[in-house]
Amino acid sequence: MAVKQCAVLTNYFDSNQLSLDDFCSALADIGYAAIELMNPGDALPGIVETARRHGLAVASMVGHASLRDGFNKYENHDRIVAELRDKIDLAAEYGIGGLICFSGNRNDGQSDLEGMIVCAHGLRQIAPYAEEKGINLNIELLNSKVNHPGYQCDSAEWGVALCEMVNSPRVKLLYDIYHMQIMEGDLIRSIQRSLPWIGHMHTAGNPGRQDLDDDQELNYTGICRAIDAAGYELYVGHEFRSKGDPIEALRHAHAVCAA
Repeated sequence: MAVKQCAVLTNYFDSNQLSLDDFCSALADIGYAAIELMNPGDALPGIVETARRHGLAVASMVGHASLRDGFNKYENHDRIVAELRDKIDLAAEYGIGGLICFSGNRNDGQSDLEGMIVCAHGLRQIAPYAEEKGINLNIELLNSKVNHPGYQCDSAEWGVALCEMVNSPRVKLLYDIYHMQIMEGDLIRSIQRSLPWIGHMHTAGNPGRQDLDDDQELNYTGICRAIDAAGYELYVGHEFRSKGDPIEALRHAHAVCAA
């Protein structure tokens, strides 16, 4: 059984070029299982309805603001918990399985362990509600070398330790393969070790964060075979920036990861 693939809507859909209905139809024809959203706002009901009409699920969306100013500050917890509570309700209503969460950037004078403790304190406040509603809170792993200087949740080891500290079946990781290639490499073993805590995955080619083609260094066919063999049953979401026609780039990416 091949991995279930989805595509981040905002990376590929341009309403000036194609209707959402035609875009979802093209994804379904290729073999995609879902789309993924960032911040859909008031458009959420219409997007979900269109996706479902073509047999596509909505796999994930952003749960709170912001990437840089996240859970690793005590003063942010009330705000983030309230935002996540609202998004959990929306996710449950529209059948969206996961919400993306962020550690935030490192704070001056705060060690990585201290940041982890603060993140865990905040996540424990909302985890019971996520458990009640059946929604995963996926803490995103991002690189702090190239794209997101200062971001704290920048290694699988740190992310897994945070999940273990919170100790909730609904607090997991968004394992971004592109970002972890930059930070750590050794991806297949890292994914296998982290698998019990992975609630979602992202792809992109490295370097450049573009297509999954032969101009980048990651063997996504091998990686996805290993993901499948490890028993991962959730979604692998494409988040790369296409060099040319987005539908053709997504067609190629799907073939690479389904091989």
